[in-house]
Amino acid sequence: MKDKIVFLYVTCASEEEAKKIGKTLLEERLCACVNIYSQISSMYWWEGKIEESKEAIMIVKTKESLINLVEEKILQLHSYTCPCIAKIEIERTNECFLNWLLKETKPI
Repeated sequence: MKDKIVFLYVTCASEEEAKKIGKTLLEERLCACVNIYSQISSMYWWEGKIEESKEAIMIVKTKESLINLVEEKILQLHSYTCPCIAKIEIERTNECFLNWLLKETKPI
């Protein structure tokens, strides 16, 4: 059975941080692709008060078997003490995308 594709939704302090983390994940073949959305307005509770900030969001496209390694690497490189790293399960994708992603990520 083929490995399942998953996307990870990750918030970052800036586009630069997202690019740094994304490039490392790609260089280490922990993912096949990273999409970065910058200048996202975020509102959240932090240390007892509501905060507002501009953040970047990364969508990390990887496979299920690499999630723990990807999460460890993100936590090593991330500036936040408690970053959001949320798994989005992909129920179906086209065969050529699946094959490409599996080919471009390291075997586990």
